Amino acid sequence: MTDTAAITIVRDFCAAWDRMDWDAVTAALSDDIFYHNIPMAPVEGIAAFKAFLTGFAVSAAEFEIHHIAGNGNVVMTERTDRFLIAGKRVVIRVMGVFVIEGGKISQWRDYFDLAEFASQMPG
Repeated sequence: MTDTAAITIVRDFCAAWDRMDWDAVTAALSDDIFYHNIPMAPVEGIAAFKAFLTGFAVSAAEFEIHHIAGNGNVVMTERTDRFLIAGKRVVIRVMGVFVIEGGKISQWRDYFDLAEFASQMPG
């Protein structure tokens, strides 16, 4: 896989979050996706990811990519993620790592400050 092709997959994935197009988000992921928000427990498999997504209860999302780099099938992003959760705006700085296999994201790890995230959560 070329760097450009892998980067395009990740850019399209982030754009699907912006549109809250959950069908496109999950279609970009492999059936055996390994998703890990590093300060939290990992999620494994597409069914578990869909359950996580449903439980997230986000009503707006935006992934602003500041920097993106690819090396073969690995893509790294520096982002600011913005969400609207239960009527409250949540903004976090994120470093993401994506591994692409067979044209789909097979691994997705996001590194962020859990305290920064938690301090903004409603209730």
